[in-house]
Amino acid sequence: MQEIDGYCERLSPAYWAEPVNAVTNAAFLLAAWVMWRRVRGQGLPLANLLVAILAVIGIGSYLFHTHAQVWAALADTTPILLFILVYIFAVNRDIWQLSTPKAAALTALFVPYAALTIPVFQLVPGLGGSSAYAPVPLLILIYAYLLRVRRPQLARGLAVGAAILIASITFRALDAPLCARIPMGTHFMWHLLNATMLGWMIEVYRRAMTHAVSPAVAAPRRTHS
Repeated sequence: MQEIDGYCERLSPAYWAEPVNAVTNAAFLLAAWVMWRRVRGQGLPLANLLVAILAVIGIGSYLFHTHAQVWAALADTTPILLFILVYIFAVNRDIWQLSTPKAAALTALFVPYAALTIPVFQLVPGLGGSSAYAPVPLLILIYAYLLRVRRPQLARGLAVGAAILIASITFRALDAPLCARIPMGTHFMWHLLNATMLGWMIEVYRRAMTHAVSPAVAAPRRTHS
């Protein structure tokens, strides 16, 4: 129940101390609604799961920016981590076509990857608490690079998502430094851009799963005697 005052807009422990930060979480619900309409009936259970998590992210973030307590912070960050892990698993299994155990094992490597890279990003001046999110666009760009030949359209979509997330993290990091000039802060842009980015990432996955695979990729490997 400990109070958390981490954003420029919050000046008191009142429920509506962050009205802009609270209301802009509706963007997550809007993105979830749009993507639900796009993925429903297409036989993509992981896409539907991602849409549900996207909606929960909006609810959790709303709770955090109204209650601003430790429990609400966990309600805010846990769905984000879950979205990341489910998305990585989906790409590993359905795009790289790994077996479920291998896809899950590779997904689990995100934890040591984050543990190793977050301290590096903490050295970047001005990034502050946003350094915890910085490994994510880097990982997306790594996947985009690795998929650039096999699935070029998918790789471009991932790169676009990484670019949106980088912009989103930038606004998150600027919230405190620009507080004197912008009283309501810039954290609300983190919500708007993140909602756009997460919805876009679901769309990238949806397109990859519903568009026909090129013959060169779909062709079976030749065996050599």
